[in-house]
Amino acid sequence: MTVSLVSRIDGVAARMATFSPASLLAVAFSMIIVMFQGNVFNDPDTFWHITAGGWMIDHRQVLHTDVFSYTYAGKPWASHEWLAEVIMAAVYRAGGWIGIMLLFAGSMGLAAWLLARGVGRWLGRLGQAAALVMAFLVIGPTVLARPHLLMLPILVGWTLELMAAREAGRAPRWWIALLMAVWANLHGSFIFGFVLLGGFGLEALLARGANRLKVIRDWGLFGVVALLAALATPHGFAGLISPFQIMFMGTLDKIIEWRPASFGTFGPFEAGILLTILVCLAKGVRVPLVRLLLLLFILHMALQHQRHELVLAAVAPLLLAEPIGRAFNRQPKSQVMTVQARVLLAAVVAVLVVVRLVVPFARQDDAITPITALAHVPPSLAAKPVFNAYNFGGYLIFKGVKTFIDGRADMYGDAYVKRYGQINAGEQPALDQALKQYGFAWTITQPKEGIVAALRAKPGWKQIYADKYAVVMARTDALPPPAPSKP
Repeated sequence: MTVSLVSRIDGVAARMATFSPASLLAVAFSMIIVMFQGNVFNDPDTFWHITAGGWMIDHRQVLHTDVFSYTYAGKPWASHEWLAEVIMAAVYRAGGWIGIMLLFAGSMGLAAWLLARGVGRWLGRLGQAAALVMAFLVIGPTVLARPHLLMLPILVGWTLELMAAREAGRAPRWWIALLMAVWANLHGSFIFGFVLLGGFGLEALLARGANRLKVIRDWGLFGVVALLAALATPHGFAGLISPFQIMFMGTLDKIIEWRPASFGTFGPFEAGILLTILVCLAKGVRVPLVRLLLLLFILHMALQHQRHELVLAAVAPLLLAEPIGRAFNRQPKSQVMTVQARVLLAAVVAVLVVVRLVVPFARQDDAITPITALAHVPPSLAAKPVFNAYNFGGYLIFKGVKTFIDGRADMYGDAYVKRYGQINAGEQPALDQALKQYGFAWTITQPKEGIVAALRAKPGWKQIYADKYAVVMARTDALPPPAPSKP
């Protein structure tokens, strides 16, 4: 009996050894970050993404014009992330904010599992853990309830398939190309899918002994299918070029995610770059030329725009895992997931989900959610034109208030965003012209903005509410008459 039990335990341990604890920890850690860290809702765009998705569900059509502002009402606006917005709206209606947390936690968990399997094939447990820690430290600041997180598993899976195709000396499987249709309707980062495809296709073409005609035929056919899939959106060719149009906007420096990476203070992004350089130089890591060019291009994009740090953190560990592994004299190993490991993973995920469902969560006042301030605006006043802070636009849309501006900077354009900045700063000519043109009856802005002081000094305006997050000013002639006093 004892010998049999020991033998059975040894057998289980041997099978579990094929499943790295780092994989399990990566999934659990990524889900915990999303579900129990309030920062996931630190972006005003979450509000209007959900509202846009709800509108499309209710009207059974994709948005092609603006229905959320009064300044651009009826003008062209293409919701290029419509699929993500519909998913977000459906989940919110079913499960509220906790449902949104679970949705993005699931996406992050799947991406973590795929990434762990990819790097674990070449790296030992310590190396795998180190790579995953660095990757998720860099990804951490971008963990926001927005469409870019829903595409993350596709990005990782796409990269893994291209790498597997190269290793097997074949083209990627044709059905993988169809994922591009989902990706293109989720988020504009699908362009990186074509960058990676072009890089690996070029590598296959330049490989020693390659049958170049066969490579051109097979990889070219895959690329054509992927391109046709990317065009399978409600916006067609316009959806294909939209990411490039946004990148060349002149006011991107006004939006945090589009600003260049900052190294003024030491942070995870810089640490990840320096540690990677240290390991590669110390061990003489040799990266194939085309993959090195891919890495440098994605690094350049991440340095230029903070939002692309996510792409670098997801792709770089996969591209570097094999060269680093070979530098440490490692051979590729199978990533078989045993039944016991699957049960353990499922149990951990289930526990996290149950805990999240049991622990209550409610949105509160913060720098993007002026709940109390908006509650102090009389309904009759809220129905009139407003001038709002850029960061409050999403919440106002969510609450049914027509905005002056919001996070859809691509729709408003450079000139309008620049003008908004002048008005918000309280520059008198710009403010007077806006009052005359738009006739806004009230404002809801952040306390330190120049417009607050400018309106306090302007006759016919009064402050009706203020807290540390928001100030509400109103034209006195637009306020409802005071209720008659009781005798």
